Amino acid sequence: MEAVLLVHGDREYVRQPGEELQTDLGVLDVPEDVRHGDELETHLGERFVAQKLRGPDLFEHFERTGAPMMPRDAGLVMGHTGAGGGDRVLDAGTGTGVLAAYLARAGAEVTTYETDPAFADVARENMALGGVDDRVDVRTGDVTEQLDELVEEGPFDVLTLDTGDSAAVVERAPELLTSGGFVAVYSPFVESVRETVEAARDGLTEIRTFETIQRRMDVSDRGTRPSTAGVGHTGYLTFARKE
Repeated sequence: MEAVLLVHGDREYVRQPGEELQTDLGVLDVPEDVRHGDELETHLGERFVAQKLRGPDLFEHFERTGAPMMPRDAGLVMGHTGAGGGDRVLDAGTGTGVLAAYLARAGAEVTTYETDPAFADVARENMALGGVDDRVDVRTGDVTEQLDELVEEGPFDVLTLDTGDSAAVVERAPELLTSGGFVAVYSPFVESVRETVEAARDGLTEIRTFETIQRRMDVSDRGTRPSTAGVGHTGYLTFARKE
């Protein structure tokens, strides 16, 4: 069963079919056969609409074990690598699992590594919440210690890395990737970008790094201007490809 998003105005909750929602708006029992678009009432008569979970909803409602990858960064990873149905993705630095879930919902089969056992457990719960636990294999461990085995397990179509030692994995990318496959590395600090690029130059092509900056626009009666709130810069994304 896949969880549903319960919406009442600007309030949102995620529940599985058969679960109970308790808020100040009343108690609501989610039917086992709930369908997207159904209107459900609490015992106080307040109406919620059941909606299908989409990628941005996972970002908002996954249990967090740190700062998750922003949707705009996940979008750039998918856009620049073309990851999608039928692809095999090796991911490292699972964290909350937002990127792994996005990739799986696009049809990819994802093997992801998380060094912290507690974080890995949360990620597995998040994959179940997102309805992608059948396409995401969350493994506990350091991916750099498993590279020989992963070369045998490969090849992979895409590598997505969000770890402090990503450069060490990039060095082995030519062995891990299929011909034409991509590697995408998220770096919160510019210093690690150089390490990644230098590692990629030995065996990979089409190496490009982007700083991800996004400004939200506020539209009011007075006029339109960039918002003074929100996160502008998030990090750096480096892409490279195997010939």
